[in-house]
Amino acid sequence: MSLELISANHAAALAATLAGRANRTGRGFCSGVYPITPSTECMEYLCGQTIEKGKVIRVESEHSAMGVCIGAAGAGARTFTATSSNGLAYMAENCIAAAGLRLPIVMAVANRTIGPPWNIWADHGDSLMLRDHGWIQFYCADNQELFDTVLCAFRLAEDKRIMMPAMVCMEGFILSHTVAQIKVPTQEQVDSFLPPAAIPHRLGETPHSLGQMEVPHLTEMHRLQHHNALLAVPGVYGEIEKSFAEVFGRRLPDPVVPYRAEDAEVLIVSMGTIGSTAERVVDALRAKGRRIGAIRVRLFRPLPVEAIRKWFAGKNKIAVIDRDISLGFGGVLWGEVRGLADPGAIVQSYMAGVGGGDLRPEHIDNILADMDVRQHAGRPALVEAV
Repeated sequence: MSLELISANHAAALAATLAGRANRTGRGFCSGVYPITPSTECMEYLCGQTIEKGKVIRVESEHSAMGVCIGAAGAGARTFTATSSNGLAYMAENCIAAAGLRLPIVMAVANRTIGPPWNIWADHGDSLMLRDHGWIQFYCADNQELFDTVLCAFRLAEDKRIMMPAMVCMEGFILSHTVAQIKVPTQEQVDSFLPPAAIPHRLGETPHSLGQMEVPHLTEMHRLQHHNALLAVPGVYGEIEKSFAEVFGRRLPDPVVPYRAEDAEVLIVSMGTIGSTAERVVDALRAKGRRIGAIRVRLFRPLPVEAIRKWFAGKNKIAVIDRDISLGFGGVLWGEVRGLADPGAIVQSYMAGVGGGDLRPEHIDNILADMDVRQHAGRPALVEAV
């Protein structure tokens, strides 16, 4: 184990490199890459690595980058790519195909506002665009978590009970370009944690088709299989957590990360780096005698319903902070979790940091002040980060 001072972009690429080398006794590693800010540094770093039995292929578009991963995974290789924003939108058709074909591709997403108007700053709207199309989705709060989660994502996606693609999300610039010290395991440790990829339906000596035409009933059955595979993720993830701790000597964060939430009278709910800011606010207000707590939803797909319901139990006021906006509706996370609270609880939607605006402790203080005077939930509120 060594300590490295690197950005989250580089952390994702380094984890993919170690995972790629770990499959040298299998069918190797392949990555299709195309640059887009703020994920470009991830693929630039990956292009500079030497991976035994591996190849990084530079293509002309994000659509083709995922096409390369589909072909490589279909042949049994361990596969990885990275993208962001409109690049993910351009890639979307092939992302949906990858999930439908049950290919365990891992993708790092540097979350960025989708344009136009053009904006290169953080917003979860790009990855959430694909929330209903079969990708496991993780949202990370720091560089170490991102590195560890990329390794975990390969193990999870390639598990024979899952066999679905996974995206690991980091907020653009807030994490992607922020340098922090992380613990990097040895190749031997990664080899121990990641067995060679074994994709049971890969193309081999006997020709067969992938993604053939099918009648409605077969599609219905396949969607049920996809759905059940995602529902199995929390249980398999729990097994991986134990294995990760045994190999690397530290724990992966749980799908839902609580912070001083047990006795909280008001609960803050968020994803990504907003959770870190919320923890600072919780500590400051606890020091003043206020019973404030927080939970961070780290695994968004599949949504960890039971874990969220557990932390919502007994809470009368819940503030859900989204770094996104579902136009005409409100915050995406709020829409997903509001039905998990106790009957009569006030679950209020706040959309903050949309388009990359700062979300500072004072903004969360203002949200909590608003919650204090609420007698019922109102329309979703946009918090202007000025």
